[in-house]
Amino acid sequence: MSNGNDISLYKNNSNIPKLITIPKLHQMKKEGIPIVSLTAYDYSMGKEMDQAGVDVILIGDSLGCVIQGKQNTLSVSLEDIIYHTKIVSNGIKRALLVADLPFSCSYNIEKVIESSVSLLSKAGAAAVKLEIPSNSELHLKMLRELNSLSIPVFAHIGLTPQSVHSLGGYQVQGNSKSKRTAEELLELSIQVEKCGASAVVLECVPKDLV
Repeated sequence: MSNGNDISLYKNNSNIPKLITIPKLHQMKKEGIPIVSLTAYDYSMGKEMDQAGVDVILIGDSLGCVIQGKQNTLSVSLEDIIYHTKIVSNGIKRALLVADLPFSCSYNIEKVIESSVSLLSKAGAAAVKLEIPSNSELHLKMLRELNSLSIPVFAHIGLTPQSVHSLGGYQVQGNSKSKRTAEELLELSIQVEKCGASAVVLECVPKDLV
């Protein structure tokens, strides 16, 4: 658990980049510099993470479970994401802020575009995160459309919580027992990169797949 003195040390550390951007993340990856990403839901969390040198802060639809006490993320609305993105953004000066596209707006291209524009223009996000179920041409098309509009997208593959019912629960993906095989996830990661994803989020997959 950190205290104020710890945070001040991070704030004065010249090795921490002043501003994180998509090109900066790509440069860090190329140079083998670890990228730190955490999830925040309010101003205090965002401020602490930002001052500690966290590079990417996500406003996750996991707020449905963590904040709202729901069993899954499916009922989280765009308004919920916008609200939490706004208050987290108030505490951020250097980290890249990424906002989740909720389940309710992720099955219609026009709605995905409209929601992404709102998250960037009204809520303060610098990028959006889109869950990509395996073999979903619709979601790959969404990714291409957002990329064509210069909206940075983090493509989320592996265990995609918005697909919890079709997956049969929150289970490791990419092994011999999972619905999504390692080969499928590897191919999907290549596809999302070709479609213009700024980054790929891998959730709950075997270490050797990463």
